[in-house]
Amino acid sequence: MKKIMNSKKRYNILALIFGTVVINYLDRTNISVAAAAISESLELSTVQMGLIFSVFGIAYAALQIPGGIIVDKVRLRFLYAFMLLLWSIATLFQGFISSFKVLLGLRASIGVFEAPSYPANNAIVTKWFPEHERASAIAIYTSGQFIGLAFLFPVLTLIQDKVGWRGLLIVSGIIGIVWAFIWYAFYRDPDQHKTVSEQELKLIQEGGGLVNVSSKSKEKEKFNWDDFFEAFKHKKLWGIYIGQFCMGSMSIFFLTWFPTYLVEYRGLDFIKSGFLASIPFLAAFCGVLLAGFSSDYLVKKGRSPEFARKLPVLVGLALSSTIIGANFTDSTFLIIMFLTIAFFGNGLASITWVFVSLIAPKRIIGLVGGVFNLIGGLSAVIVPSVIGFLVQDGDFSPALFFIGGLTVVGFLSFLLVVGKVKRIELKE
Repeated sequence: MKKIMNSKKRYNILALIFGTVVINYLDRTNISVAAAAISESLELSTVQMGLIFSVFGIAYAALQIPGGIIVDKVRLRFLYAFMLLLWSIATLFQGFISSFKVLLGLRASIGVFEAPSYPANNAIVTKWFPEHERASAIAIYTSGQFIGLAFLFPVLTLIQDKVGWRGLLIVSGIIGIVWAFIWYAFYRDPDQHKTVSEQELKLIQEGGGLVNVSSKSKEKEKFNWDDFFEAFKHKKLWGIYIGQFCMGSMSIFFLTWFPTYLVEYRGLDFIKSGFLASIPFLAAFCGVLLAGFSSDYLVKKGRSPEFARKLPVLVGLALSSTIIGANFTDSTFLIIMFLTIAFFGNGLASITWVFVSLIAPKRIIGLVGGVFNLIGGLSAVIVPSVIGFLVQDGDFSPALFFIGGLTVVGFLSFLLVVGKVKRIELKE
């Protein structure tokens, strides 16, 4: 088929990724909404509910490296549809369970099937977008997680109020199953897309997009242990790995302990705290979009990758450290202000995937993305437990010092360890 003269199909692809990220977080957060009702219905203890919450993160983190390897070897059109279908079926089946063990297994399976999703997102953007648009693209799809966190909670609550917790999980699963078929119908790699124009392909390729690195042609390649070790050998990569762990620690605080901090340690009314809790998430949403578009603007203006890509991340991590300020006030307004500034900074820093796209060797972008997301995901395993230990005496201030301190470590890692932002070249 003759390709049309002009197109902007990359934005259609970006819309598909954005939709998958929203659904990804829909299926992560629905269990939080349903937790109280599930606990009562199945007569589960708080310890059992804690295991249900944590098993997703454990499975998700453990499968990041295998997931990244799979992204490098399997066609993304098929892989993403398959992942979506399986994790959505697992979500749906949760609506029919009557056993703690079955629920635990289903939550773990969702973590397994979602594990390759973010390495896949990064690989797709690296294929479809020139370097000067890549931070914006990453910011747009990453913003889907903040939209999910800020807006999905009340929507899910309303659904559960109408159809119960089982209905909530079934509806969530059906949405994902439908989206899996939509993905398979519309996604193609750029060199296999029948309606993308030659002009757009040229724009992407000349801008550093990996148009011709088709995962279809890589299906028959055998796994190479030398490539595996390359993901751990380079100082630059360790710089972004450590930075991602530190940046992710702030996000995990807001996903786990933040509501408890407001209600139990700051004495806010539960309903009021729910309203106030949305403000930092909205700030993070604005932060990630500002970071992406400003970073790409700086690239277009001829600024170096070190300046254009690092500036939003470094400013964001510096702002994130202001979370410590909440320790020095009892004013609700100032507490929320410090937390909002901190999470806005976390949003600014959330374009860190752009470093994977720009630094990782071409043939192991998925693998590096897997390691990157694994180490970032370890924050979900480590940080909540450390906070629990630090606050056991009833004082939350050590936990905020801990989170603020990690942002400083992340700042120094991106500033000093990453070095020059350029792709690592491997010997053929």
